[in-house]
Amino acid sequence: MLSPEAFSVTREHGTEAPFSGQYYDCKEEGIYTCKCCDLPLFSSETKFDSGTGWPSFYESIDDDAIFEKRDTSHGMIRIEVLCNRCDAHLGHLFPDGPAPTGMRYCINSVSLHFNPTT
Repeated sequence: MLSPEAFSVTREHGTEAPFSGQYYDCKEEGIYTCKCCDLPLFSSETKFDSGTGWPSFYESIDDDAIFEKRDTSHGMIRIEVLCNRCDAHLGHLFPDGPAPTGMRYCINSVSLHFNPTT
């Protein structure tokens, strides 16, 4: 069962408020998985502080972990990021991240589960 907020984000393509999610400032080592199906999505090794208020990563844990889709909602053109296993909405991808990829996966905390390795 998902919380109402997790359902809104993952199944209705919502967005949590910036700086409100539990993982935006998380600095622990570990793996971030999909809240809905537990597929490993991102490693803490690729997480960085983007200053946006959402967890940000410069690459996914595996090319097959996520699916990218053109999103033209809200009068914008963006790339939506979805879980490749269960189609959960995770967030969006922007071309303003750090090296080595130059990409920023801007992900909603509520769409993730964190498994610490330390």
